[in-house]
Amino acid sequence: MLPDPTRPFALLRRESRDVVEVLTGTVVTVASLAEIPDESLSLVPFRQVRERGFDCLDDGTPLSVLRIADRTERAVPDLLAALPATPVALRDGGFDVSDADYATIVEEVLRDEIGRGEGSNFVIHRVFEAGIDGVPVTAALAVYRRLLERERGAYWTFLVHTGERTLVGATPERHVSVEDGLVMMNPISGTFRHPGGVPDKDAVLRFLSDRKEIDELSMVLDEELKMMATVATEGGQVVGPYLKEMAHLVHTEYLLAGRSALDVRDVLRETMFAPTVVGSPIENACRVVARHERRGRGYYGAVLALIGRDSLGRQTLDAPILIRTADISAAGRLRVPVGATLVRHSTPAGEVAETHTKAAGVLAALGLGATPAGPARPAAPLAADPAVQAALVARNGTLAPFWLQDHHERALTIPELAGRRVLIIDAEDTFTGMLHHQLRVLGLDVTLQKYSAPVSATGYDLVVLGPGPGDPRRTEEPKMAAMRAVAARLLADGTPTLAVCLGHQLLSGLLGLPLRRKANPYQGMQRDIVFFGRPATVGFYSTFTATHPHDRFDTPYGPVELSRDPANGDVHALRGPTFAGVQFHPESVLSYDGIDLLRTMLTTLLPAAAVS
Repeated sequence: MLPDPTRPFALLRRESRDVVEVLTGTVVTVASLAEIPDESLSLVPFRQVRERGFDCLDDGTPLSVLRIADRTERAVPDLLAALPATPVALRDGGFDVSDADYATIVEEVLRDEIGRGEGSNFVIHRVFEAGIDGVPVTAALAVYRRLLERERGAYWTFLVHTGERTLVGATPERHVSVEDGLVMMNPISGTFRHPGGVPDKDAVLRFLSDRKEIDELSMVLDEELKMMATVATEGGQVVGPYLKEMAHLVHTEYLLAGRSALDVRDVLRETMFAPTVVGSPIENACRVVARHERRGRGYYGAVLALIGRDSLGRQTLDAPILIRTADISAAGRLRVPVGATLVRHSTPAGEVAETHTKAAGVLAALGLGATPAGPARPAAPLAADPAVQAALVARNGTLAPFWLQDHHERALTIPELAGRRVLIIDAEDTFTGMLHHQLRVLGLDVTLQKYSAPVSATGYDLVVLGPGPGDPRRTEEPKMAAMRAVAARLLADGTPTLAVCLGHQLLSGLLGLPLRRKANPYQGMQRDIVFFGRPATVGFYSTFTATHPHDRFDTPYGPVELSRDPANGDVHALRGPTFAGVQFHPESVLSYDGIDLLRTMLTTLLPAAAVS
């Protein structure tokens, strides 16, 4: 028997399970994540990101909660026998934003946002809309049947019916889960399509070595590590990468894990939402999305959230990302949102084509394409192939070992740093969370605060001027003015200072170095540099750079030594009597030598002789 379609219900098949969970109960609307009860399944809309203080266009999409009154399990074959097999037809289908308008938006984001240092990547969505014939919930059940029959490799294959709308889909991506205090996140990026259902090994190997695909995954890995550093006591450990094989798609993914004592609702709040569907850095990405999409997102890019308790009474959370999903209204209107990730390599034509391909892929998986997909042909998993394994392992060859290690292997405390007090100024890039974790691992006592709060260096041994988006030359902007004023006071007072990325650019400007916009932004780029005579592999997220024709120069604050590119004078790092700055991110997973460089700078700025 199927649930009563006139009442709320949900059907969930979770990864690696041979059963479908059938949930029934009542649906209520709540205002905040804190109001979500245990034993519930929530449809969390994108507008909920306001709880983090981030920008969004409020479209009024409700935070709907299914209070679970009854939970049963059905074997997949038994449920398939009960689901309708009727064809589902679409009519009057098309995108809500035209190809020409979408191409214009892409061009604007590449030029005005990535090109001006506002972030490394942004996801801009559009929606395929169509009418659907027949009773909407019956059509959704027929679509769900096709997903159970044809899709593989999904994290959740689900149908949620609230009475007002029905969401049905097969999402590949866990956003965040909590079980026995273990927080897990699952950044996925990079997509290889094989419409015939059987991937070609050579083509997959070319996909695994594609620089754009590698860079996209590295950027979202960094962004989710920022979140893990916030919610997990010991930061996140990176495991992978893995190949995720679905019926018509292959993805690459990592797994992040860390321990947390936070309430699961707080974990959910602090991780809203996945950079794979918003961009990075996440706070400014929300501004960029709102500025260019100019409409709300509904549930696109947000999550389903299953909250409960295990047999020992411990909190549990399982929250997949709402992508590859059809939203069907009670009036029979279907919406399939899809997004393209815009990075420095992107082209307007390429991203328009990407959204068409994604929409066609989702409709085919749902059995709603122009040529409905037949049952997926079985294929031998490629993930176990030695050549594929080697290609995946090779991706970690230049990543920071610090983040690939088990937490207990990060015993890096430096005696001369132990107990020293550090203040980190956050300029709207939560890379500062990763810096916070690394500094604590090195033995420092760390405080983190926003640039907008009153800043006092009193009682601190060192101040870190953190990274953030924006043009450092626009010193009239409130954030730039505030950060620059703090940097000027630190220089004047001789307070030991470490400046990272934006902080480094502002420090460079105060020291008299000219700042220029790079012709080709270094957003999410790994480079080999020479760091004061030492070769190093580091990660850049920058559109602007300081320049100088020489390796040394004098300032009112003492002599300054530069690590720079001899070809164009770009300054990678600087150091003076009481300060140091780096254009790269030592905390990034792209900085193979990051923790060692950080340790070197700190022990120079805070020598043992200065310990009181």
